[in-house]
Amino acid sequence: MIISHQYKFIFLKTHKTAGTSTEIALSRFCGDDDIITPITPDDEELRHQLGYRGPQNYYDSLTKYQWSDWKLFLRTGKRRARFYNHISANEIRDRVNTKIWNSYFKFCFERNPWDKVLSYYYWRNRKKQCPAMNEFISSGSFRRASDFDLYTIDGEIAMDFIGRYEKLEDDLDYIQTQINLPEKLQLVKAKAGHRKNREHYKDILSQDEIDMISNVFYKEIEYFGYLL
Repeated sequence: MIISHQYKFIFLKTHKTAGTSTEIALSRFCGDDDIITPITPDDEELRHQLGYRGPQNYYDSLTKYQWSDWKLFLRTGKRRARFYNHISANEIRDRVNTKIWNSYFKFCFERNPWDKVLSYYYWRNRKKQCPAMNEFISSGSFRRASDFDLYTIDGEIAMDFIGRYEKLEDDLDYIQTQINLPEKLQLVKAKAGHRKNREHYKDILSQDEIDMISNVFYKEIEYFGYLL
């Protein structure tokens, strides 16, 4: 997640929508006062190699600590995060002042749910042998890839713009004009290469699996008009 005060935008990061790549690209334009949440060590190394800003200003103020926070801090040196990766719109709204929330350009990305679940499946199992697809779907683990509750508040869309992963480049160009970035956003490949099977999801998922995903992602499917 990124909050830029110079360009007055809030980027909310969703799952398996090139969020890390977009986050790295946006961090190039961040200043000292902007909020950038941490990503994985490998991706932070990539961001560092590019010379872009890393995590900053995402901790909570020490003045707001409770005794449990102080105990953890004194024992481990770990501070409590006020903002974090995949934070919800509701939490962001509660943690910034009303003027920022109402006036900054808020955006995120969404993806075809059946394709998104496949990408999530391969990413979740990147460091170990994948269970069978039907086991993964039947377990309900794929539900964690749903982001509707991240970018909505009380069931209503809280973003000014939700781009589509399927037309990522065009929507990034639109975002660039909306927030007046001086240069085009240049994406790098972060978290890529985990998906071994590039077949169409219709050729991988059974009808029962497609139906289970449809039932969980019915709000996204209805709102964005995704079709099989």
